[in-house]
Amino acid sequence: MGGTMTAEPIAEHQPEQGCRWPMPPQDGYTVDDLFTLPDLPPHTEMIDGSLVFVSPQRDFHSTMIDLLAVGLRRTVPKELKVRREMTVVLDRRNGPEPDLSVVRAEAITGPELTRYKAEDVLLTVEVVSPDSEARDRDTKPRKYAAAGIPHFWLVEMTSANQHPVVRVYELDPLSRTYALTGIHHDQLKLSVPYDLDLDITLDALREL
Repeated sequence: MGGTMTAEPIAEHQPEQGCRWPMPPQDGYTVDDLFTLPDLPPHTEMIDGSLVFVSPQRDFHSTMIDLLAVGLRRTVPKELKVRREMTVVLDRRNGPEPDLSVVRAEAITGPELTRYKAEDVLLTVEVVSPDSEARDRDTKPRKYAAAGIPHFWLVEMTSANQHPVVRVYELDPLSRTYALTGIHHDQLKLSVPYDLDLDITLDALREL
């Protein structure tokens, strides 16, 4: 039988909520789109012009962020602030959301602020989740280093006994890459980005 056939459009992805994500521009999104696109899920990140959606987190992820945030705030100098899950703009196509950041207090201009510039960030912390493992271990650290953020922590749960491990990195300003300066299992005692002494034992985590 001749004639034209009609079909439902299949190119458009329709999430369960019933809303439609807009088709990306030819050159990809920019960081500004993170703050203007409607109905984006909470904690959406932008990596290389692509939107990255966050899966539900494990209890380890949430409690580890809390444990580190409390420890970081205990001795933070007044010229710095500790913030969790805020976008850091690295360039126009990269706006990741570290689990924790230490930022210059002067960069916090008010309660309506939605993002920080990379040059105002001294430390980013990523707590590894199963769905974000490659980004947390590879993509994000490379981008944080290239943007000149001086310090980076990678936090994981060991598979053997589910114990927290914090790997501490410091920026080599010449190569713009991170060098591992320590692997911490029970106590996180550091002098940079400021004096810190954090209990990261499994017992401390379980108390939260």
